Amino acid sequence: MISLARMLIILGLILVVVGGLIFLLVRVGLPLGRLPGDIRIQTRNLTCFFPLATMIILSVVLTIILNVIARFLNR
Repeated sequence: MISLARMLIILGLILVVVGGLIFLLVRVGLPLGRLPGDIRIQTRNLTCFFPLATMIILSVVLTIILNVIARFLNR
């Protein structure tokens, strides 16, 4: 149970750090959600939004962060 608690705490801290980074990136001027690869379809009654470029960028960044953390934890 203790290892599960540690893992949950670490995951929570990772989420806080990633949320803070996203907040800072938006404040700096990186237009997350409005990148050239993001698709927005808007009609009179319906709006569909597919943030493809944003999700790819976030996926790459999170993969790098999690790989670095995993390497430090396996020492």
